[in-house]
Amino acid sequence: MKAAITPGTSEPGASMDLDSGGEGESMAAAEISHLRKTYGPLVAVDDVSFSVTEGEIFGILGPNGAGKTTTVECAIGLRSPDSGSVRLMGIDPQADRARIHEITGVQLQSSAFPSKLRVGEIIDMYRSFYRNPADVGEMTAALGLADKRRSYYRSLSGGQQQRLSVVLALVGAPRIAVLDEMTTGLDPQARRDAWELIEHIRDRGTTVLLVTHFMEEAERLCDRVALIDSGRIIALDTPAGLAAQAAGAKTVRFLPSAAVDDSLLTRLPEVTAVEHDGHHIVVTGTGELATSVIVALHAAGVLAQDVRTDASTLEDAFVQLTGRHLHEAEQGAQL
Repeated sequence: MKAAITPGTSEPGASMDLDSGGEGESMAAAEISHLRKTYGPLVAVDDVSFSVTEGEIFGILGPNGAGKTTTVECAIGLRSPDSGSVRLMGIDPQADRARIHEITGVQLQSSAFPSKLRVGEIIDMYRSFYRNPADVGEMTAALGLADKRRSYYRSLSGGQQQRLSVVLALVGAPRIAVLDEMTTGLDPQARRDAWELIEHIRDRGTTVLLVTHFMEEAERLCDRVALIDSGRIIALDTPAGLAAQAAGAKTVRFLPSAAVDDSLLTRLPEVTAVEHDGHHIVVTGTGELATSVIVALHAAGVLAQDVRTDASTLEDAFVQLTGRHLHEAEQGAQL
């Protein structure tokens, strides 16, 4: 989808009583309930429900064509759901779009601007939509665009255009930032710079709704993740919680400096199994497995050499829940 969202402007004197709850109360930043969206016979979003807490980075993770983009486009009022309800800071996006534009910043998968506009002109135009815009200098520096303000939009690479879209989504210092495939097309260093920026704006109080198909991105940034496939949420938990649901447990593989009786390890509460692979020992378990094993060996006068650890990941959770790897699931058309 190609689009450029122009935020709504606020009328002078307009009031926004978004913090009217009692002292100590915390309003959900987003409430999605039984959302459904179809395109003819195709069910894009099928009974999706979730809640996002203020100040949270909430991830929607799944393959292309899973319904992620359709879900967030309904959430911000860009599309009308067939059924279900959406509230952002208690506001219905379909009923009060002007207020939604004031409190949200949105980066779509692909945006377009006139080729002869300069980067600085685009940013300044977006800044003018808000009464209290964010520090643009800080964001452009963080995303490597500080020296591009006088460059024409047409001269930007695909990755630079993507970074500009992120800046525009955040320029209004939004209460909620919706970022759809934020780091697609970015090189590894630019991707990590973008991650640091998102962590920084979250620390300042912005709630982030992050759509991605990058496992590493979700594991690094998200407080909670909804795994979505074929239009339905198949699991929702913290990244660690989802990984723990996967079939594979944590493992520690090491070469002991001396003979080790298996009972030294099997009596540890974190250990579920001990196996031998030649001269190496492979321990399977949960919790702080590596620490417990190494401490127990040290107490017995044994040094663990050539230590390798492994743990279940979001990819493992997705495989267990769907029977497919994420890249295998990306055969469908993007919704």
